[in-house]
Amino acid sequence: MDWHILKTVTPLEGLMGEVRPLWFMTGNLGKLDEAQQILGPLGYHVSQFLIAGQVPEVLEPQADSLLVVAKEKMRQAREILSSLGRGDEAVLVEDAGLFIDSLGGFPGVYSSHALATIGYSGILRLLQGIGELSTDAPASIEGSGTDRSAYFQAVAALWDGEQTHFGVGLCPGRIALAATEGNGFGFDPIFIPDDLRPDGNPLRSGERGAVSTEGLPFGGVEMVVKQEFSHRRRALHALILAIGAPSA
Repeated sequence: MDWHILKTVTPLEGLMGEVRPLWFMTGNLGKLDEAQQILGPLGYHVSQFLIAGQVPEVLEPQADSLLVVAKEKMRQAREILSSLGRGDEAVLVEDAGLFIDSLGGFPGVYSSHALATIGYSGILRLLQGIGELSTDAPASIEGSGTDRSAYFQAVAALWDGEQTHFGVGLCPGRIALAATEGNGFGFDPIFIPDDLRPDGNPLRSGERGAVSTEGLPFGGVEMVVKQEFSHRRRALHALILAIGAPSA
């Protein structure tokens, strides 16, 4: 998918005649800001979904798919809205995780729990000895290969008052041999993304692209660079296309 196509999407406010409220059920203000940047120009006024100043609590199901988790979160979000007499209002939910190939997709849907218990240092311990190269190997290929390959995935779901739309976004890459702290959060210090083509699509691991972190994990690059690779941004872009906004 050419991510630049979204620059040609017609603003929805012109189609709907007015800006439409959209409640985002998240406690992450960074996610809220990203959704506002992407969905705002399309006619949605994105606000954090709060009740008495708190994000409503939802129970995550035991599942092996982010799509299943997102569907269940949406079901609960709609139940909460209906209980408030606002069942026709638009609501957005999102779930994301880190999937590591050599660990069978772990931590995946359990990424938040894994981060809170073993942290990214625990992930590095689990991968100790896998895909490691000699100390004189070029830094640019550190940790390369399928054994340390991984990807971030995000699933966004939007209820528009009549039906639920879904968008999936991926950021492929690999797990570094050591953490680089500084910027980002979560597993950012150990994740090295694959380079991107000029159109924003990822290249195969090891190929040099127009957009690159130069072999550094997200923890070692500025936020503006990280956003170019954002799996959440890609999920929201896919969601826009699923909603069916026409392009020029």
